[in-house]
Amino acid sequence: QGSAWQCCPESCMNPISDIPLWAFEWAGAFLGLTGAALLSLNVRASRFGWLLFLLSNGAWIAYGVKVGAHGLVVMQIGFTLTNLMGVYRWLVAAKM
Repeated sequence: QGSAWQCCPESCMNPISDIPLWAFEWAGAFLGLTGAALLSLNVRASRFGWLLFLLSNGAWIAYGVKVGAHGLVVMQIGFTLTNLMGVYRWLVAAKM
């Protein structure tokens, strides 16, 4: 009898393998929409919309990798770069 927690070699090496596919899809959608809504309000907390966009990018990249949607992955990498610029301008440079 082994331990109650066991994994196959693939899932031990890939921590996202046990997360259901729908979780990445819905997290990406929810975080992206929430980030966009936050930015559109143009209030003091709006700057944190960029961080939500980055989390959304991560979820969509994971989703795209899992389903083999290479175009989606490339697009999300591009969006990640633009969102990093937003984080820099709204969160880092704003404090300088």
